[in-house]
Amino acid sequence: MRQIPQLSAEEAARLVRSGAVMMVGGFGMTGSPVHLLHALAETETRDLTYIANNIGEPGLGGGRLLRNGQIKKAIGSYFTSNREVVQAALSGAIEYELLPQGSLAEAIRAGGAGIGGFYTPTAAGTALAENAETKRINGRQHVFVAGLRADVALIRARRADAAGNLAYRMTEQNFNKAMATAADLVIAEADEIVPVGALEPEHIHTTGNYVDVLVEAKTTLEELGTSADVRARPGTVDEQRLMIARRALAELRAGDVVNLGIGIPTLVADLIKPEDGIILHSENGMLGVGPAPEAGGALDYPVNAGKAPVTALPGSSYFDSADSFALIRGGHVDVAIMGGLQVDERGNLANWAIPGAPLLGVGGAMDLASGARHLIITMTHCNRDGSSKLPPRCSLPLTAVAAVDLLITELAVFAFDGAGMRLVELMPDATLDEVRAKTGASFRET
Repeated sequence: MRQIPQLSAEEAARLVRSGAVMMVGGFGMTGSPVHLLHALAETETRDLTYIANNIGEPGLGGGRLLRNGQIKKAIGSYFTSNREVVQAALSGAIEYELLPQGSLAEAIRAGGAGIGGFYTPTAAGTALAENAETKRINGRQHVFVAGLRADVALIRARRADAAGNLAYRMTEQNFNKAMATAADLVIAEADEIVPVGALEPEHIHTTGNYVDVLVEAKTTLEELGTSADVRARPGTVDEQRLMIARRALAELRAGDVVNLGIGIPTLVADLIKPEDGIILHSENGMLGVGPAPEAGGALDYPVNAGKAPVTALPGSSYFDSADSFALIRGGHVDVAIMGGLQVDERGNLANWAIPGAPLLGVGGAMDLASGARHLIITMTHCNRDGSSKLPPRCSLPLTAVAAVDLLITELAVFAFDGAGMRLVELMPDATLDEVRAKTGASFRET
């Protein structure tokens, strides 16, 4: 079996040429090839096209390349997690292209499999599909997404053997596994490089034929950024938001596979007990998410889609982002609970962008809104200025068209069907007159 060249991070970084299209693994800073990125930041390499879910954190990982002006264009899913990326996009310092997270993962997998592209219902009817080719398949609008390939991929593994076989740690498969297949030059950094035969064949996630260069480098807490310790993520909880979360929990049944978005939906996770039998899914590659640990970070625990350390319940499993979104698009998630900015009387959802702001962060919202069997939206009834978040028609950029099944606010619960929007129940202390006054959308009363 062939032996893969083993280089230092500095030597490997010099293999990346100016103008290269470069894929970078990781989700947040978890599974990110941070040593390679920091070594690349010390070179004169410029004009990079950077394909990744996100661009690190300020001054960390890809964020260091951004500060140096080494990135010309970014293609990814969630850039708003780094305020410096937003500033660079607004100023025109970088070009950018936004893809829903599942479409990004599948585009990379398609590129690695020699497939020119694919059709997906994700993003149909939204701003991200305005210039895309569309096709109606089985009565549903689909958007064409081209496959992605790169000149070089920088990826991260927990262990590698001398033949280039890779084993990833917990949720660190994310984009790494697909990216290993979709580039002409694949450089993998790993915590540990072991002799051939030291990895059990059934534990290998990426086979050595994809890998060209190995770099041994251990991840430290400092390189994990906000995922280094769960205590770095304090949260404020008020009773109103908890009331909405409790009502959403009442919709779940034992055996349900459930995905929880950020905001109010994350509170549902804290209310779920093991005996409830609810299986939580995280789109970065985990099924069986448990509660947050009292202390510790991504060196000790997996992370969820909010990049926060979580525990793994008995029977949990890990997989990569492409498989995770295939699970979503394939209708294998029973319920998605998401936050919202607007929901209108047709069940259209807007929850990812506001007018005048760059479209820089969609994440997995569009995939979940169109792929989950049942979509529950949890949000406050009105904006801070008192205007209704339930207008006749959404004025904000859409996440999904006619996708909402149930809407829960602090005032009321609404269901959506072919006849429109229907009031299901009033929340405690709310009155029908108050709901009528604060709801712009038309609804039926039952």
